Amino acid sequence: MPLFGSDTPFWLDRPTDAPEPPFEGEGKADVVIVGGGFTGLWTAIQLKDASPGADIVLLEQAVVGYGASGRNGGIIEASLTHGLANGLRHFPDEIDILQAEGSRNYHELVAFVRREGIDCDLEETGGLTLATAPWQADGLDEWAAVLTDHGEPATVLSSSQARAEIHSPIVFGGLRRPPGHDANVDPGKLVRGLKRAAVARGVRIHEGTRVTLLDELDRGVRVRVARSASASPAGSASTSASPSARFRAWRPGQADGRTRESGSIRTKRVVVATSAYSGWFRRLQTWFVPVYDYVLVSEPLTAEQMAAVGWEGRQGGGDAANRFHYFRLTADDRILWGGYDAIYHGLNRVAPKFDARPASFRLLDQHFRAFLPQLDGLGWTHRWGGAIDTTSNFTVTFGNTMGGRVIYALGYTGLGMAASRWAAGVVRDMLVHPEADVLRMRFVRTKPWPIPPEPLRSVGVAVLQREYARADEHEGHKSRFLRTLESMGIGFDS
Repeated sequence: MPLFGSDTPFWLDRPTDAPEPPFEGEGKADVVIVGGGFTGLWTAIQLKDASPGADIVLLEQAVVGYGASGRNGGIIEASLTHGLANGLRHFPDEIDILQAEGSRNYHELVAFVRREGIDCDLEETGGLTLATAPWQADGLDEWAAVLTDHGEPATVLSSSQARAEIHSPIVFGGLRRPPGHDANVDPGKLVRGLKRAAVARGVRIHEGTRVTLLDELDRGVRVRVARSASASPAGSASTSASPSARFRAWRPGQADGRTRESGSIRTKRVVVATSAYSGWFRRLQTWFVPVYDYVLVSEPLTAEQMAAVGWEGRQGGGDAANRFHYFRLTADDRILWGGYDAIYHGLNRVAPKFDARPASFRLLDQHFRAFLPQLDGLGWTHRWGGAIDTTSNFTVTFGNTMGGRVIYALGYTGLGMAASRWAAGVVRDMLVHPEADVLRMRFVRTKPWPIPPEPLRSVGVAVLQREYARADEHEGHKSRFLRTLESMGIGFDS
């Protein structure tokens, strides 16, 4: 019985802090960060920890966490390279360093959350990868050995062992990873906890503030801003409306033609941390495609329903297909079920009208009923979509423009919960520690293949999606065309 309630992401559909006031007038700062998601907030925190006296301003068009940071599945993985297989494909010469850096970053993230007292329902559960077709179980022993050799111990599960983890009739095996590299978290609570940590360090945050233009100056940058139409004046943010109503009131994309110029900030350096929402800064469009992912969250499971599905380890995870699903339990025992579809809406568009896609929601519901048929009567209370910043090699890319005055990091391709913190450290070093060893890594210095402009962009995405779908339909066998592209460092899937 599909019961579709709120189109607001589950993580954001709850009481929250009052938004910070929009920026108005003229001002100055040492660094302006554009974007109030994980990359922007982690960068602000790490900059202040490295340079406590720096004057840092963070500007967010809507509210912190509005974009991918508040729309993801809340599954933290230590990998910086979108998984070990992708890292081995693109950065074999640095993979052991990247694995070690990913592990260090993961443990530092967990330690920070606990030290700062951020209540974000952090559960270090380990992870599961399940084979939901016989061909997906092939080679699990060999792959587990590769994972273990590179610091990610994994246990191979037989069909019966995998079904003991999650009682699904379509599971044919899997891999179980122990705690230490994977965790579940409430990303909405985490992003708001990071906001409070940044403010406590003296970062000036302004929500409801859209950056309209960056003007290159002789000794810096002028950041021009417009106040979002629905932004409340300072001190008058409403806390009486429902969380869903407040969330809808802050949707970006309504800004065009309905905002008024509110001022500008002169700064020495700018950090662009807007990820899939970076279309406003045309210089970045070459490096990413905004791909929409869709998610369902269920009613809380009863004790009887929990017993029917097992899942005593509460791990987050996914299946082993190219077009994969991901899943997890929330702190109040709801099931989050997402993925499979990866929808590009053309012209690099990101807009609220794409946040709900009934066809994707119906498909996710259909697949879930096959995965856990014993929960046939379970209803969904939340459904939503969000844009993922996808690069051609699935990993974050760094760079600068305007003579080094503007620095950017984007391209996590759906695996940025932990990688965004590491990327923020790279950005910090670009600003205050230019001699840092990490800046000499090929992973940091090199760029992915550029993505061509339209109409070739849409055609290329469609062709790659078709090839990956065909591979899933033919027991994982990829065409020569797809293998050739992957050997060149080009790929695209969910």
